[in-house]
Amino acid sequence: MSVNLPPGTPTSPTEPYPGAMTDKKTAKNRSASTTVAAPPSAVFAILADPRQHPRIDGSGTVKGSVSGPERLELGSEFGMTMKQGAPYKIKNRVVEHEPDRLIAWRHMGQHRWRYELTPTADGGSHVTETWDLSRYPGPARAVLSAMFGTKTQSAIEGTLVKLKAAAESDAATP
Repeated sequence: MSVNLPPGTPTSPTEPYPGAMTDKKTAKNRSASTTVAAPPSAVFAILADPRQHPRIDGSGTVKGSVSGPERLELGSEFGMTMKQGAPYKIKNRVVEHEPDRLIAWRHMGQHRWRYELTPTADGGSHVTETWDLSRYPGPARAVLSAMFGTKTQSAIEGTLVKLKAAAESDAATP
C-alpha cells in the first residue's frame, strides 16, 4: 500500500518531524536537537555572546554575565553569575570554536557544553546542544550522569526552546 505523505513528514517512526526536538541520552552525554527558522549566523551570534546566555538558559541557574568579551572565540574566558540553591560565580573557557558551526566551553570540571549548528536547505539551522561527559573516567561519568543527567536533559531541552525563540526573533528584526 502506498501512502502520500506531506513534504517533510518522517518516513520512519524514529525520524523526527521537522522542527521537532530530538534527544540522545548516553552514559557520556546528554543532548537534544531542534530546527530553528534562522540562519546559523543568528544562532551563533547569541551563543558567542555571553551576555545573552541568561536569555536562553533553560535551567534557571544562569543569572547574568560578569566578565568576558563581547564575542567569544577559541580560548576566550567568561564569567557568569549562577544560582543553584546558593548564588555563586563560575568561570568558563571556550574549548571548541568554529564560527557559525560549533562552540563549546567548560569550567573547572571536565564536562563541556557544546552547540553544533548545521545549515538547513531552507536557510534555517539544525542545532544540537550536548552536555559532554566523555573526558571523565567511566565511574565518574556514571556518577555525574546519575546525579545530574535527568535535570540536565530537561535544562538542555528548555534552553533549545528559548534559543529557537531568541534566534527566530533576532533574525526577523532588521
